[in-house]
Amino acid sequence: MMKKEVQLGLKENWKQFTILIIVNAFVGGMVGMERTIFPKFAEEGFGVSSNTAILSFITAFGITKALANYFTGRLADRFGRRMLLVAGWVIALPVPFILIHADLWAWVIFANVLLGMSQGLTWSSTVVMKIDLVGDRDRGLAMGLNEFAGYLAVGVVAFLTGYIAQTHGVTPYPFYLGIGMAVAGLLLSLIFVRDTRHHVAKEASGQSSEKMDNVFMQTTFHDRTLSSVTQAGLVNNLNDGMIWGLLPILLIGYSYETGQIGIITAVYPLVWGAGQLFTGRLADLYNKKMLLFIGMLLQGVAILLLPIAKDFYAIATLAALLGAGTALVYPTFLAAIAEAAPARQRAESIGTFRLWRDLGYAFGAVLSGVVADLFGVPAAIMLIGAITVGSAIVIHFRMPEMISPARECIEPEDVQKATAVNGSVMVIDVRSSEEFETYHIPGAMHIALAELRDRVSELRKEARLVTVCAKGGGRSADGARLLRELGYTAEWLCGGTAKWQAMHC
Repeated sequence: MMKKEVQLGLKENWKQFTILIIVNAFVGGMVGMERTIFPKFAEEGFGVSSNTAILSFITAFGITKALANYFTGRLADRFGRRMLLVAGWVIALPVPFILIHADLWAWVIFANVLLGMSQGLTWSSTVVMKIDLVGDRDRGLAMGLNEFAGYLAVGVVAFLTGYIAQTHGVTPYPFYLGIGMAVAGLLLSLIFVRDTRHHVAKEASGQSSEKMDNVFMQTTFHDRTLSSVTQAGLVNNLNDGMIWGLLPILLIGYSYETGQIGIITAVYPLVWGAGQLFTGRLADLYNKKMLLFIGMLLQGVAILLLPIAKDFYAIATLAALLGAGTALVYPTFLAAIAEAAPARQRAESIGTFRLWRDLGYAFGAVLSGVVADLFGVPAAIMLIGAITVGSAIVIHFRMPEMISPARECIEPEDVQKATAVNGSVMVIDVRSSEEFETYHIPGAMHIALAELRDRVSELRKEARLVTVCAKGGGRSADGARLLRELGYTAEWLCGGTAKWQAMHC
């Protein structure tokens, strides 16, 4: 029997995509299980009242999830996405049972270590698999659908556990939901999910990709697109960790009932999740830098206003605005990383991004918990709001307007198209003066390769740089690599001046 050819696209892979959407809804629901009830669970069950102590479970969750994200990215190609997804669900199974029977706070921390490991393996796997399935089309829509399912489930389960806790107590009944979700997620992953490594090979075969020398360093610091997205991801989850831990405490201080707290804490992830049905598609249609800047700024402003508002509806409105800002950035983060990273290193780059993003939970929990203990909950919330506004400013000044994939070379016709759209391309001829005088591309800037490092200050930091030599590769490839190491967005021209001249004869 002839093997069916692997195809890329959302339409072509809708069955597997739908299964992964359902799986990710269960993944999100496991986090929602804790979201509303944990401050009260800590105080009533264990006598833990310090803000820092309550937030310690978020720190444990954030660190372990971050590390699991990173190693999922590193190991995805070696062991397969599906195997890591199944492993994540196996790790999740004991979590609700431990929370039901825990008699020491240390057991609660241990349960959240397991939950963090599980979330890193399961969520990272479903993200990467969806990107693999759709190829380079509709990535924003794919990520919007993925995050919609996950965070809508966070909101729904947060509301349900709040309602159940108010009716039947904070334990054990709210955690029964977790048992059902863990079993369902594991069975779906075992029976219906198929690995997507062949889809990666299909996409990579159509690319001329240059591997990044150090994916971790490029994603974290060097590449202006990847590093800008990464810092924003960290700050996004830093403020999410604060909201997770301190918003219920703030509302308890305002004497709100558990049911009311459940509604407000559910509004934020519900708007966040549902909004991504629309914002994911926006990431395919509009400038990703603009969406990230607006989303981070909206989050920061909403957080800054939270300690000022005390009315139930005012706080709910701010929670909705915070959710809307997060909905703008979440699918755009992943779509931007997927576009900027080479296909065969995409999983590792996404894993590195998600490592830093989810370390934000730990940083946010520790920072906001310590500040809340020293100066009060409102001061902690306003500090996190200011940091979030600062992240938007970094996006504005550091991230390039156009995302340039880290590929081997760019075709002359693509240079012409990009120049015609917004004129942000700078062509740099790295040959000798004699070669440049013989023939050069109109408008090209001449900087010999040996002088490039010393004259780099003459280049526009926001521009998309294209290095050129006679036939492509060689000096131009070395020049582009040097510029990327220095933090610029750079590629070399396929075929060099010879191909350009041939096209215009």
